[in-house]
Amino acid sequence: MQDETGTPLTPSLQSTPAPAPDHVQGRSRLFALLVGVGLLTLALDQGSKLWALATLTPGEPRDLLGPVVRLNLIRNAGAAFSLGDGVTWLLTIVALGIVVWVGRAARRVGHPWWAVTLGMLLGGAIGNLLDRILREPGFGRGHVVDFIDYAGLFIGNIADIAIVAAAVFGALLAMRGIPLEGVTHGRHEADHVVQDEEGDHV
Repeated sequence: MQDETGTPLTPSLQSTPAPAPDHVQGRSRLFALLVGVGLLTLALDQGSKLWALATLTPGEPRDLLGPVVRLNLIRNAGAAFSLGDGVTWLLTIVALGIVVWVGRAARRVGHPWWAVTLGMLLGGAIGNLLDRILREPGFGRGHVVDFIDYAGLFIGNIADIAIVAAAVFGALLAMRGIPLEGVTHGRHEADHVVQDEEGDHV
C-alpha cells in the first residue's frame, strides 16, 4: 500500500543525462585534433602566401638553402608543384572532392595519427582551394601562390607540403595495419570476452 496519497510506489527517475560513452568522447577529442591541425595548416599556408606576395618579386629568386631550396614567387594555374597547367577547373573540383571526403571520414576517425593526417590533408586542400576561388583570373580558375623552389625542379607552397606529408603518413599507417577507425572500444571488449572464454576452457 502507498504510505501517502499521491506518493509513487517507486522513486522518480532523475532527469540528469547519462555521460557519453568513452568511445564517443574519444572520437570527439580526435575530431577536435583533426580540426585543430587543419586550421593550423591553413593558417600557415595562407599566412606564408601573404608574406610571399608582400616580400618577394616574381622573377627574382632568393637562395634559402643555397641553390637547393630558394624562394621564387610564381602564380600557378596547375596542381601541386606546378603540375597540370590548363586544367584549373578540374583541379578545383578535385580539391572540393578531397574536402568533402575528409569531412565524411572525420566522423569515423579513431586514431590520433589518422586525425593528424586528415587534418593536414584538409588544411592543405582548403589552402589551395581558396586561391582557386578567390584569386585572379576568376572564380574557380584562380592561380595558386607558389614560392618554394626545389632546385628548379618544381615550385610549391606550404599546402603542397601538407598534402604530400598526409599522403606519406597515410601510406605508413596503412602499411602498419592501422585502420582509419582505430581500435574501437567494442573490439577491446570482444577480445576480453574471447580471452575469458579461452581461460575457462583451459
